[in-house]
Amino acid sequence: MTQASQISVLGTPVSVTSYGDVCDRIQQWITRRQPQYIVAANVHVVMTAYFQSEYQNILRAAALVTPDGMPLVWGMRQLGVRQQQRVYGPDLMLAWCDRAAQIGSSIYLYGSTSDVLSKLSTNLKQRFPELKIVGQHAPPFRALSLAEMRADADRIQSSGADVVFVGLGCPKQEGWMAQQQANLDAVMIGVGAAFSFHSGTVSQSPRWMMRLGLEWVFRLGQEPQRLWSRYLVNNSAFVVLFGLQLMHHWRRVLLGQRAVPSSE
Repeated sequence: MTQASQISVLGTPVSVTSYGDVCDRIQQWITRRQPQYIVAANVHVVMTAYFQSEYQNILRAAALVTPDGMPLVWGMRQLGVRQQQRVYGPDLMLAWCDRAAQIGSSIYLYGSTSDVLSKLSTNLKQRFPELKIVGQHAPPFRALSLAEMRADADRIQSSGADVVFVGLGCPKQEGWMAQQQANLDAVMIGVGAAFSFHSGTVSQSPRWMMRLGLEWVFRLGQEPQRLWSRYLVNNSAFVVLFGLQLMHHWRRVLLGQRAVPSSE
């Protein structure tokens, strides 16, 4: 299987992919025992990377950066990937759990709180009775020491997990995966709020709002104090900056220098 093509969105290499393609790649990496990590990117991820070069480097080192948010999907389509669909972190988690249950692959849950993990594990087992959940851990809500990082890696490694779902939120979960890649044989997938959604502790946006790119409105209504500044600053900056990128893209198209997805 060749490496996924990518489109640069404000400097972040977003993969041209699908749920089936991601699951196929994960299965291949597991078979080959290749430790990799996957980032589900939305506007918040892209804008964080735009302003923080260290975080941008973490995204560029990821095996896949999926278009988690509809603005990125629309952006990729405008940049030439006409058939690109959303590859949403919470749905990717379910897609892999379904595949894992079928092939006998194991998962580990890392992040959030013990209560959320307990509910999440129960719900996943009810939905996928054959799913092997070989461990779960809720780390403290602070920076971890090197000893704690090592202990987490040892705990996960000894579990024999094939895939580790990481629910620490952006940018913490991406930094954790990049740090732990050398210590684990597993594939790591950062899924953000998926733990809260699938445990039933936080409600997901209606699907019609997701399709229209209005999920942020629903989430803002749930957590206005935490999210208002993120959406006000990031969404506005994204619109302006991506507009400039799109103008440059169409200028190149008109000059006959049409950009195509890269495969690095």
